[in-house]
Amino acid sequence: MENLNQITNKYTIDHLDGKAKAATFETVHGTVKTPVFMNVATVAAIKGAVSTEDLEGIGTQVMLCNTYHLHVRPGDELVAKMGGLHKFTVWNKPILTDSGGFQVFSLADLRKIKEEGVFFHSHIDGRKIFMGPEESMQIQSNLASTIAMAFDECPSSKAERSYVQESVARTERWLLRCKAEMERLNSLPETINKNQMLFGINQGACFDDIRIENAQKIAELDLPGYSLGGLAVGETHEEMYHILDVTVPHLPQNKPVYLMGVGTPENILEGIERGVDFFDCVYPSRNGRHGHVYTDHGKLNLLNARFETDERPIEEGCTCPACRRYSRSYIRHLLKAKEMLGLRLCVLHNLHFYNKMMADARDAILTDSFAEFKKRKLEGFQSEL
Repeated sequence: MENLNQITNKYTIDHLDGKAKAATFETVHGTVKTPVFMNVATVAAIKGAVSTEDLEGIGTQVMLCNTYHLHVRPGDELVAKMGGLHKFTVWNKPILTDSGGFQVFSLADLRKIKEEGVFFHSHIDGRKIFMGPEESMQIQSNLASTIAMAFDECPSSKAERSYVQESVARTERWLLRCKAEMERLNSLPETINKNQMLFGINQGACFDDIRIENAQKIAELDLPGYSLGGLAVGETHEEMYHILDVTVPHLPQNKPVYLMGVGTPENILEGIERGVDFFDCVYPSRNGRHGHVYTDHGKLNLLNARFETDERPIEEGCTCPACRRYSRSYIRHLLKAKEMLGLRLCVLHNLHFYNKMMADARDAILTDSFAEFKKRKLEGFQSEL
């Protein structure tokens, strides 16, 4: 098994352009080329009637699923009976599952935090749920994802320093419990994915010293990867970039770095420049469902009347399923008529846009031209078609 782990969980930096990394991450479910955007399939499906076959066609490398929501329904034990998420969703590439920790933040009115874990009330039916580090690892083991995230608390970016210190210290204790439980689960004969990896999560709100100290502590655990949580939750973009500037250098460079829940194309380019490998965000699918589409020349609202007779594709030269065949005029009609095809085409376009941007960013890093690539992209985003 040791040899298999060496083969399947290997991270190699192919090239550095400043701090920007082009890397290769080999996993038991396939190879990931970074930088990479993970397409968010909260309940094991992308909202907008997007199939796993669709994801393959638009260049998706990693699918991200939500531990808490899948625990609530259909239930992680059912997913395990069906062979795990890969078999259940018919997706044969890497899957990352979050830990349920973000729901500690987002469901603040429905939970109580204690040392042993968090008590929830389900947002579906109100039933009481308990989730701690061990439970989160057990659920994610049942889901059999490629990468499991540590269970953490995501404190508000506006929280008092004393609260953030207590929260981060508790999250550090929880991480040790997560690590021990995952090692135990991966040793069991009935475990579906015995090569499941654990990523630790850096927290600390917008306090430089707390972030740095936490990064240094979790780096000592020599985990397969590390992420930065608690960003894009109310702080300014400038504050986010500053936290990346001061924190990423204290995470191991020879391990993948994941910026959780981020974000806009601009945010992602800034993150790549600061050494981040992995990103995820609901923006491309959520905006697509409302007719908002990304282009290299700004974001368009296809519901605007000016597109009523526009025969052009969403973006000239785009090879996504929407742009290869359909006009802005037709997609606008579908959206106005509330036909599902309209939002499906917009979601496919947006996800394709994000995935292609990451592939192009990687190419730019490999040719030492990322700074020029980023500048050109940002200038384009600021001009509206």
